[in-house]
Amino acid sequence: MPHSTSKTLRRYGWERALAVPSLLLALFLPAAALPAPAAAGRHDLEVVGGDLARTGQFPWVVRVSGGCAGTLVAARVVLTAAHCAAGLPVDGIAVTADTVDLDDRRAREARVVRAVMAPGYKQVTEGDDWALLQLDRKLSLPTIAVNDAPALDTGTFTVIGWGATGEDRVQERKLRYVEVPLVADHTCVGAYRPAGYTYRPDEMLCAGYVDDGRRDACYGDSGGPLVRRDSYGAWLQIGVVSWGIGCARPGLPGVYTQLSTHARDLREALARLR
Repeated sequence: MPHSTSKTLRRYGWERALAVPSLLLALFLPAAALPAPAAAGRHDLEVVGGDLARTGQFPWVVRVSGGCAGTLVAARVVLTAAHCAAGLPVDGIAVTADTVDLDDRRAREARVVRAVMAPGYKQVTEGDDWALLQLDRKLSLPTIAVNDAPALDTGTFTVIGWGATGEDRVQERKLRYVEVPLVADHTCVGAYRPAGYTYRPDEMLCAGYVDDGRRDACYGDSGGPLVRRDSYGAWLQIGVVSWGIGCARPGLPGVYTQLSTHARDLREALARLR
């Protein structure tokens, strides 16, 4: 991220611009921030306007150290955002699982031993924002299926994470979730163009409340899941929390990695890491 004083752009979870108060900057800014348009200020996301998750409600959601979330897609593989792991030493990443409360001493811990990034990943706003993390051991927990059918990328979704509940707040200790509707691609193209960002309909999804904001992901939700029920009632992961401007701002819905467009690469990477 550039050293801008603008307070508009967020990147869910890892990066913070220098406009953010020093305490938050110390918590979330990595050693090497990613480039962005000159008008950018901050680039992050948490669940705004959401509800507290119940124990066991989303057993496949995990916390990724450094301020991100992820999902268990195999017994020892976590799906998260590429920007949550890019440029970091693999042995410096840890995962907390089997809890909705990050202070829970009974939570399970695992270390990351290998990371596979999306082949085309460069920076968060250019797309390809997904990564698979191989853990040092298997976790005997439920896993979630990743969607490979674009026809299911519609309707109302649920986004889950430990992110902040507002732009002026820190990340949460307890897991939250919120429902957000799909936003048409052309609406997101028009929303982000004035800020100098290119929304890519071929590999991104937009979800949120265009008219009045209200509910959204926020700082610390990066890498977390955008999910819906399939035709059998099982949870299916549709997207990954990726980027956006502010938190729950009117006219600026959140942007998510559209997993169905990356299905082939994800299957191949997952097969190597199971």
